[in-house]
Amino acid sequence: MSFENDLLISYAHIDDQSLLEGQPGWVSTLHRILEIRVAQLLGEKPRIWRDPKLQGNDYFADTILVEQLPKVAALLTVLSPRYVQSEWCTRELEAFCRASETSGGVRIADKARIFKVVKTPIPQERHPEPLQPLLGYEFYVTDPQTGRPRELSHFFGPEAERQFLARLDDLAWDVCQLLQLLRANGNGAQGRPAAPKATVYLAETSVDLREEREAIRRDLLRNGYEVLPNRPLPLVASELEAFVQDQLADCALSVHLIGRGYGVVPDGGTRSTVAVQHDTAAAQRGLPRLIWLSPGAEVEDDRQRSFLAHLRTAPGVHAEAELLEISLEDLKGRIHLKLAPPEPKKEKPAPAAGGGLVRIYLICDQADQEAARPVEDFLFDRGFEVVPTLFDEDEAQARLDHEESLCTCDAVLLFQGQASEMWLRRKLREVQKSAGLGRQRPLLAQGLYLAAPQTPQKERFRTLEALVLREPAEGFSPAALESFLAEIVRQREARA
Repeated sequence: MSFENDLLISYAHIDDQSLLEGQPGWVSTLHRILEIRVAQLLGEKPRIWRDPKLQGNDYFADTILVEQLPKVAALLTVLSPRYVQSEWCTRELEAFCRASETSGGVRIADKARIFKVVKTPIPQERHPEPLQPLLGYEFYVTDPQTGRPRELSHFFGPEAERQFLARLDDLAWDVCQLLQLLRANGNGAQGRPAAPKATVYLAETSVDLREEREAIRRDLLRNGYEVLPNRPLPLVASELEAFVQDQLADCALSVHLIGRGYGVVPDGGTRSTVAVQHDTAAAQRGLPRLIWLSPGAEVEDDRQRSFLAHLRTAPGVHAEAELLEISLEDLKGRIHLKLAPPEPKKEKPAPAAGGGLVRIYLICDQADQEAARPVEDFLFDRGFEVVPTLFDEDEAQARLDHEESLCTCDAVLLFQGQASEMWLRRKLREVQKSAGLGRQRPLLAQGLYLAAPQTPQKERFRTLEALVLREPAEGFSPAALESFLAEIVRQREARA
């Protein structure tokens, strides 16, 4: 393939009229900055073309149809109410699609040669048909109070300008990748991009978390991961779940960002698209999930309060999921650890029956750190190497230490005092899943030490997966640990 122009910007010229006299228009600003950013990423100046003279009622010249469009590598459409009403713009789009058939088609490998920049939101069904399957780049934000969209532009202040540049940077990266792919194909390559490290399902979110989702998506793409969904979600309930199932089929991880908004409820449904995506992912056996709750989000919608309560308390939610309330940067780190976990340390051979240190990982909530001291001191005095829970401001580092301790300890003792039953169940599930983190040998013993305050929930708590050790009403007693220590001895002798 040989093209005279890398990119043609197709737009309605009213969208390039400046709001302030003497200032460049919105499309002119997009053109200028995009050209600079793609040149920085590509290493050479791209050939980006648009005709600033044509008006909406100008004659659609045959020279553009016949001579210009077949020589364009990609088309960038600036979608707006005027764009979809313009016969010129829609004919230009259709002509590009026809012309592309002679140069490899609209799709090359897994990338489209059309970029949909949404300047002003319009209903999906009003998008020109070739644009409907494309996700697009939203250059607007929605005011959470009024629900009104506001275009991203320096006219609306520094924050709007910052978001404009962030979205444009995403666009520039994708334009650069497509141009590199087209050039490789023209040089006799197979037209296939490098295989992604893995595929991640990054669930669509409510409006209040779009910026955070874009930041995660941008980070994953630039680190070599494929991100799904790769087209807009169906807004019909009967079609949505099947679509999500299909997208999840080849994913190594699903990530769900939950904020204060409930999200869009598809036609014919009762659950939001956010809830449907989560529940569908939860039904996929063997698919790990990360559920991120936006820290400090104030929820006013009763439906969202109910959904959040379900995520926090329903045991089935956490079977293959981690519920995280950490910063966005820590979430990025957690995603990368999940996708590319560090090599587990090789365990030392099992100690002989009569000697060798036994390492007991003592897991507790930060609120119970002091209350667990007598247990820690007693075990240490009895000759055990006690590994206490690490509490660190760096959430990612603390999580990494936790997983390493689960892989290398000989026994685990969970201490519950002030911590909730939900915390206890979550930690118990994490211990159960330690084999997936790289643990190679079964634990010698696993215990749950239920300390003060005594509650009806603690009195009724039962499990067959660990020894339940109940602290006497008068406080810590070594006798409460006897069955746990006896199990360690028994298992060591059996393995000797």
